[in-house]
Amino acid sequence: MLIVGELLNSSRFAMRALLEAKDKTAIQKIALAQEAAGAHYLDVNCGVFVGEETEYLCWLVDTVQEVCSLPLCLDSPDGKALKAALPRLKNGRPLINSISAERDRYEQILPLALEYKAKLIALAMGDAGIPATAESKVAAADRLYNDLRGAGVAAEDIYMDLLVQPIATTEAGAAPLLAAASRLRVLEEEIEFIVGLSNISYGLPNRALLNRCFLIQAVAAGIDSFILDPLDKELMGAYYAARALAGRDKYCSAYLKAHRSGYYGNIN
Repeated sequence: MLIVGELLNSSRFAMRALLEAKDKTAIQKIALAQEAAGAHYLDVNCGVFVGEETEYLCWLVDTVQEVCSLPLCLDSPDGKALKAALPRLKNGRPLINSISAERDRYEQILPLALEYKAKLIALAMGDAGIPATAESKVAAADRLYNDLRGAGVAAEDIYMDLLVQPIATTEAGAAPLLAAASRLRVLEEEIEFIVGLSNISYGLPNRALLNRCFLIQAVAAGIDSFILDPLDKELMGAYYAARALAGRDKYCSAYLKAHRSGYYGNIN
């Protein structure tokens, strides 16, 4: 299981404003809140600053690490930005978000991952784009997973992302992704999955409800790691409950610990 806190992402309007203002105090407060809420990694993204991403990403990495002990997930497809930021990391092993089978990205990211012993979020897609059906998602994920394993990346360092598409613009909803995860779990028993949870609800009202329901479905399908908002107490409560119900929390120990903490929106 892996929870990656999503709130230090420049695609969020509020976060972009804080980055533009170089507001260290506010940014560090967000980082510490996610750490306290149970995140294992913090996603850091400065992709909206075209032409300046490297400078902003390095500043954000340094700013967060001044106060936070969590390892960071470097969220960029830009090899130049990653190459500049990776040597600055101090806390644990880095996680790179992301690599794919797209030729240019693969050739940029893989050598950096191997050099810095980074874990990888692997997008199940190639140069043809995002697969739409369960069958094509399975084929793309299986191919990339085996290519990475053949290149020397350990199985436990690969988090396969089957690419959540907003259901507002996808006729099949989340069904292809969930079906693909279930099939891949049988095909590659050791494979780990991760999804960017909030993408599912983009463009729709009451996003928190959709995110929560999708998380429960995803856990049931074999997905155990998420990029999400750890400050959403009900969402985190649903996560621990879903894992316990799916038999992936021995004697419900994580669920009970979360309940006793009082943080996860306990419902009596």
